[in-house]
Amino acid sequence: MTSNELKNYLSSHPTSKVKIAFTDIDGVLRGKYISTDKFLSILEKGTTFCDVVFGWDSSDALYSQSSVTGWQSGFPDMPAQLDLNTFRLIPWENNLPFVLGDFLDANGHASPVCPRQLLKKIIAEAEEMRLKPIFAQEFEWFNFAETPDSAQSKNYKNLQPISPGMFGYSVLRTTLNNPFFRDLFDQLNAFKIPIEGLHTETGPGTYEAAIAHAGALEAADRAVLFKTAVKEIAYQHQIMATFMAKIDENLPGCGGHVHQSLWDADGKNNLFYDAKDPYHLSPTAKHYLAGILHCLPHILPMFAPTINSYKRLVEGAWAPTTLTWGLDNRTVALRVLSAGASTARIETRVIGADVNPYLAIAASLGAGLYGIKHQLALQEPTLGNGYLDYSHGSIPHTLIDATRNMQESIVAKEIFGEAFVKHFTMTRTWEWQQHLKSVTDWEYKRYFEII
Repeated sequence: MTSNELKNYLSSHPTSKVKIAFTDIDGVLRGKYISTDKFLSILEKGTTFCDVVFGWDSSDALYSQSSVTGWQSGFPDMPAQLDLNTFRLIPWENNLPFVLGDFLDANGHASPVCPRQLLKKIIAEAEEMRLKPIFAQEFEWFNFAETPDSAQSKNYKNLQPISPGMFGYSVLRTTLNNPFFRDLFDQLNAFKIPIEGLHTETGPGTYEAAIAHAGALEAADRAVLFKTAVKEIAYQHQIMATFMAKIDENLPGCGGHVHQSLWDADGKNNLFYDAKDPYHLSPTAKHYLAGILHCLPHILPMFAPTINSYKRLVEGAWAPTTLTWGLDNRTVALRVLSAGASTARIETRVIGADVNPYLAIAASLGAGLYGIKHQLALQEPTLGNGYLDYSHGSIPHTLIDATRNMQESIVAKEIFGEAFVKHFTMTRTWEWQQHLKSVTDWEYKRYFEII
């Protein structure tokens, strides 16, 4: 939609306001309502937004060592621009107009710490190589019959799931909560987040949704908006949705798997498929796979960004622990689906539901392109149980180990730029430091009486 087309549309729209939003480093949408007149005035000249969104964590606690912004700079407004390609109507807000935006630096160029701008940078590199990246993300998440007030009053303990027991792919459970289930499918589609599949996953009150594939930027926009949209639709049904990677040690974790393929510039041929290869994989696909496997230890915080992420990456919990790939194998880090020319793709299974989709997709694509640029050789696929295949190493076990790897990595700086790596790893180090201060339930149970 062009600027003039949008102006004409809004002139006849009954609303007097528009919602705009940007993502912070954690993938949390930060935004506001503005008047239609204000929105129209900033369409072409741009706008600003307080840069504190890069100066605090997901709980609005200020970072103590940020060089991007802080008390030292006075938290000024940051230049920003709205992307009219993201225009859509929010069906659960009476079709309120909505637009996503990007952050700029002081010179009007892409901000090196803006997650959406980082992805655009990596996509541009792919396009320079005459490659068209096609992506899709799928999410698993838990739903509770709670409100923010009730969850806090319970101290997030003994929360009531919307359905009991372990019942994946259940027809009965979708009928039990049909108004919510139906609204998820219908309203997400109306919000330009086309859903290919929606079903219950194994776990109490657990759902999984697969978002339809698109170009990498559109796929990431859909994924970012999906997480917030699900939460907002859930609110309307007195339900809380959580995308934590692991809510209970006795339950499966929640994945945010990313599916990806590369096509020629015209979008006509899938460059991952080769009918003559034993694995049906082209040389391009093999280099791409090798790139992700090589880069994984250098970029893991972009796939597993929280303390909680690493509680999911344990053996036997439907999440990988080793640097492996395999054909239609759900125990490895990279699952390859290469049966057909139109569907051949790679699924990155390391990624949890708690991820920032812009960073997860940027990291997947950037690492894959690294493998192509450096013509990296692909190791042999893992046959059988990937949890037992340590021949090529394992995934770091904690956020701080993964962050230190990335902080010192020449590979990460080559792919994403030094400014982004410096800021992002600072935020992950901060996350680790905050967790060290906390006294957990596990510690009470283990030490209170005995020690």
